[in-house]
Amino acid sequence: MTGRLWGVGLGPGDPELVTVKAARLIGEADVIAFHSARHGRSIARSVAAPYLRQGQVEEALIYPLTTETTDHPGGYQGAIDDFYAACAVRLAAHLDAGRDVVVLCEGDPLFYGSYMHMHKRLSHRYVTEVVPGVTSVSGASAVLGRPLVERDEVLTVLPGTLPAKVLAERLAATDSAAVLKLGRTFTKVRDALAEAGRLDEAWYVERATTGQQRLAPLAEVDPGSVPYFSLALIPSPVNSPVNASSPAPAAVAETPGEARARGEVVVVGLGPAGRPWLTPQAQEALAEVDELVGYGPYLDRVPPNPRQRRHPTDNRVEAERAAHALELAAAGSRVAVVSSGDPGVFAMASAVLEVACEPRFADVPVRVLPGLTAAHAVASRAGAPLGHDYCVLSLSDLLKPWEVVAERISAAAKADLVLALYNPASKSRTWQVAAARDLLLEHRAPQTPVVVGRDVGGADEHMTVTTLGDLDPGAIDMRCLLLVGSSTTRVVERADGERVVFTPRRYPA
Repeated sequence: MTGRLWGVGLGPGDPELVTVKAARLIGEADVIAFHSARHGRSIARSVAAPYLRQGQVEEALIYPLTTETTDHPGGYQGAIDDFYAACAVRLAAHLDAGRDVVVLCEGDPLFYGSYMHMHKRLSHRYVTEVVPGVTSVSGASAVLGRPLVERDEVLTVLPGTLPAKVLAERLAATDSAAVLKLGRTFTKVRDALAEAGRLDEAWYVERATTGQQRLAPLAEVDPGSVPYFSLALIPSPVNSPVNASSPAPAAVAETPGEARARGEVVVVGLGPAGRPWLTPQAQEALAEVDELVGYGPYLDRVPPNPRQRRHPTDNRVEAERAAHALELAAAGSRVAVVSSGDPGVFAMASAVLEVACEPRFADVPVRVLPGLTAAHAVASRAGAPLGHDYCVLSLSDLLKPWEVVAERISAAAKADLVLALYNPASKSRTWQVAAARDLLLEHRAPQTPVVVGRDVGGADEHMTVTTLGDLDPGAIDMRCLLLVGSSTTRVVERADGERVVFTPRRYPA
């Protein structure tokens, strides 16, 4: 079997800008081929050196001439064509013997790259793949800290070997430009830039990303100091620096008024547990804000970011927490108030909106982002107990009288609704679950299915399916959520042994 041919781009010069794939292929290849001038020093090989291994065959493809004259009957082009043909024969011998060959190329192999001459001669005969690399144009833009093009702008890439008139016409007709192959063409390129009225915009970049890198306004460069591996760059005119002698864009100061205009409060639902339960919309909001406000354990579920300030609070100071978030936003901060589950279900959205309706916060925007509720998470683990009409109630009597809670439990039970019971018990509230069970038994059969979900999505997740008559209030704590079935809710053991709970969508006539 024949070997494979790889054209591998090495980027603009920094060995750390070699792609992971390129580095792997260089290390694996049987044969490493690279071009050089007669002096034998190959820039491509020096960039690839950290990835070479002992025992590899190296094929140095040494140009017979660069700028010299030649007595070849075909002139310069004839000599170069013969050289490329001879190189292809050398590489083909390795490929025919089953050896994989990597041809190294600075920048990108098919962007003014030396590799393309091997590609044209060999790729139709052997399995070939080209590995792209960072171009010198991209490298120059990066070291200048200036964008190449933005929005609808046009970038024109030109070889400095074009006639001066053509260069001037192309430079005058484009937004941004890169002129490669400077060296001996530098004076012509500089004159073309001047004729096009673009000289003051042009930058000179030499050996970008390497230790010999040089940057300068092109008008100030001595033509005698310009090597082949340099280029002229006219960056994007959008957001051009105020100080033309500096390559990096000038910083634009933000006024206090602009900072205040950015302030807002976004109330974010974290879902019932970790990141897998978090919506992409919520993730995006959490990543963008400056400040995070919330109950301490909920804040702990948001990965720390040193750019952001965190304001943990106790769970019983909702109004104070909301006011603090709104005050931070009024001062210009983007603030996230976090809630477990959905912020609009027994959580912080209503508290924030209530305080936000005070006149002092009239100018502070407030957004509410939904989250997966605990009821839906528990239901999904059991099957589909919420498949028909259902009611959501909190058993906590801290913010409303128990008499109201009891009336609602009885009304929902009498209406034959499935119930999702939040906040069933705590260290200080220990009797409400038993009281709710007794109220439900006045209207429901003891065999009514009950699903108890504890820490769903967390490390201590535990699911229990029992009945209303067998429900043990002592096993319920604040980390639990109860789903009490209706008269139609069923518990079925499937053929595979899995037990599922669901409420049919059809109600009996």
